[in-house]
Formats: sequence, structure tokens, C-alpha cells
Amino acid sequence: MEPLLIAGLVVALFVVFFVLRTVRIVPQARARNVERLGRYSRTLQPGLNFVIPFVDRVYPAIDLREQVVSFPPQPVITEDNLVVEIDTVLYFQVTNPRSAAYEIASYLQAVEQLTVTTLRNVVGSMDLEKTLTSRDSINSQLRGVLDEATGKWGLRVNRVEIKAIDPPKTIKDAMEKQMRAERDKRAAILNAEGQRQSQILTAEGDKQGAILRAEGDRTAAIVKAEGQARAIDDVFQAVHRNDPDPKLLAYQYLQMLPQLAQGPGNTFWVIPSEFTAALQGVSRAFNQDLPPSPATHRVSSADESAARAAEDAAVAEEAAAEAVADASEVKTVGQLTADARAAATNPTNSAGTPTANRSGGASSPSS
Repeated sequence: MEPLLIAGLVVALFVVFFVLRTVRIVPQARARNVERLGRYSRTLQPGLNFVIPFVDRVYPAIDLREQVVSFPPQPVITEDNLVVEIDTVLYFQVTNPRSAAYEIASYLQAVEQLTVTTLRNVVGSMDLEKTLTSRDSINSQLRGVLDEATGKWGLRVNRVEIKAIDPPKTIKDAMEKQMRAERDKRAAILNAEGQRQSQILTAEGDKQGAILRAEGDRTAAIVKAEGQARAIDDVFQAVHRNDPDPKLLAYQYLQMLPQLAQGPGNTFWVIPSEFTAALQGVSRAFNQDLPPSPATHRVSSADESAARAAEDAAVAEEAAAEAVADASEVKTVGQLTADARAAATNPTNSAGTPTANRSGGASSPSS
């Protein structure tokens, strides 16, 4: 019993081992190459696959997903003989597992070295300034060269990115100084522009203020002149309505003379030639009777009217007497004319006969 049991157990273990070596499960997005008797046979696809144990050899799985590889910094000499450290990142995908396994020994190492050499060729034709500002151009050139070279290896390069470009420390210091100088220059320009704009705005404000002040002064002067003109006109009209005499004007003139000497700088002033005439007019004004005031004029208006009526009556009487005298003279002249005409027509009477006049009187004979 025991030998048979041991044999059965050995057979069962062999069967289990055989089955395990026959069935192969490949995960999704993976691929495994199979060699039969040392020769490539086929590529196992994702899922359940069967192989012949001890005849087929299954290689490790190859990842078919897109992979990201970051290469260490590589020294690259630019056109202006400056050494820069460039870090690159490569995005690639295995499209043919058979070519990736049998066309190249290590596709990762091959891609890294190809990237370095291509990068040196591309950057070597640029100076530092262009290298720092032409990353997109460098990326596109690297991708074109790598995709063309890795196609036969069963790879597809999707993207190449430059992660960092590190120039030497001295170049960094110089670049920082240059950038600082550029920023200081820009700040000075902006400050100057701000001051210029501020001065322009201030000048514009002063100009507008001066214009407004001038307009205000002009309006004030016009209003003041109109007021003065109206006041002068009112005074002129009032003076003419009241009919002033030279005595009042002389008195006003004397009142203005002390005001001419009140100024602090009026230590010397000239008296005009009309001063004597003004004094004479004032003296006459004070020596003669003053004109009646408005109240006195209103009180004595009745007396003045009576006196004026008496004067008018006397004038009328004189005019009447003069008219009577004129009439008598006219009548006497007419009578003499008539007598002369009668004597001419009657020579006898004119020779010696007395002729009576119309009034009844007798005339003496002529000789």
C-alpha cells in the first residue's frame, strides 16, 4: 500500500506541476515572448494562454503602456563654448514586443544614449541665450530624431521634454546681475514716466486753474465795472436832477484834499492851480446866504408864490401902460396925417382961414 500511495502522490504532483507550466495568464497591457526550442515562436496576448512545458520558454512580460523615463543631467557645450547641464524627460511606448526584445539588447539604455547624442547635436548649434529660449524647438527636433531611430526597435517616442537647463554658477551670477540691471532700468523708466505724467497732469491742472481764475477775475472785473458804471450813472443822474451849483463842487473838492495826504508814502504832493479858485468859491459860499433847505423851501413856498404873483401883476400893469402909450402915439400920428391931407386939398384954409380940428379946437392962422 505504501509504495502505491507514494507513486500516486508523485504522479499527482507531476500533473499539477505540468498543468502549472502549461497554463500562463498574461495581464492586460502586457506581452510575453515565447521561444520554442530556442527560437521565437509567438507572443502571448493578455488573457489565458497555453504553452508546452519543457519545450516552450516564456520570457518576462513587456509593459505595453506609455512609459516615462527621466534621464540624469547631461553636460552639453553650446555654440558660445559654455557647458550647461540639461535634464530630459522621455515619453515612449512599446508597440512591437518582438522587436523590442530581439532588435535591441536594452532599449532603455539605447534611448538614453540616443537622446544625449541628439541633444548635444541640437544644442551645439545654438548659443546660451537661444538655448534658454528655444525649448520647444529643441523638443521637436529631439522627438523627430528619436522617433525615427527607435521605430525599428518596436518603440514609439510620443514626447520629449527638457526639464531643466543649468548654466555654470558664474553665468548664473552674470545673468542675475543682467536681469537686476534690466529690472532697475525698467523701474527707472517707469518712475520717470510716472513723474513725467504727474508733471503733465499737474501742469494741466495749473493751466485749468489759471484759466478758471482768469475767467473769474474777468467776470468779477466786468461785474465790478458794470456796478461802478451803474453807480456813476446813478450819481450823474442824481446830480443833474438836483442841479448842483459851483459852490457845492468847490466844497467837495476841499473835502477830497485831506484824503490825498493820508497815504504813508504821500510825503510830497502838489496843489493844483485851481485850488485858489476853489477857495474863493468856498469863501463866497460861506459869505453869502445859504440856499434854503428842502424843509424851508416847503414852508416858504406859499410866500414865494404870493411874491411871484405880485411881480407878475406889476409886470402886467407895466405892459398895459406901455400898450396904452403906444396906442396914443399911433392915434396922434394918424390925426396929423389927416390934417395934412385936408390942407393940401383946401388952399384957402391953408392961406389964412382958420381950420378947426376934429376935436373941436381952433388952430392959429398961418403966417
